[in-house]
Amino acid sequence: MVEVQRVFGVRHPDDPEPVESTKIVAARLLAAVGVALSPFVGGAIPALIALMLARQAEADIRASEGFLLGASRLPLVRRLSWIAIGIASAVVVAGLLIWIVSLARAAGGPGYDGGVAVSV
Repeated sequence: MVEVQRVFGVRHPDDPEPVESTKIVAARLLAAVGVALSPFVGGAIPALIALMLARQAEADIRASEGFLLGASRLPLVRRLSWIAIGIASAVVVAGLLIWIVSLARAAGGPGYDGGVAVSV
């Protein structure tokens, strides 16, 4: 977790005001979109982008020495992103299983359309 430490505890008057990291805001939005679209498998892409932005935002927050905020939202972004990736993966696996079962059912039937006379 990111901790904000100040050297002397007193800010210089010319220092900028602390603001929330825009990368955290974008990552949170992408993670939410990823969860919303994950049943359609398209949510994996925004979720992966959200994970990359969260990593970059954490590095930026550490380097900003307390002038960028939003470190408390990093776990939520990561959790939502992994949930979206998990749901999308489960949908892909379920689709593959359905396809394999349908192939197995078709394998037991005749290999032709039934218009061929079979002599016994």
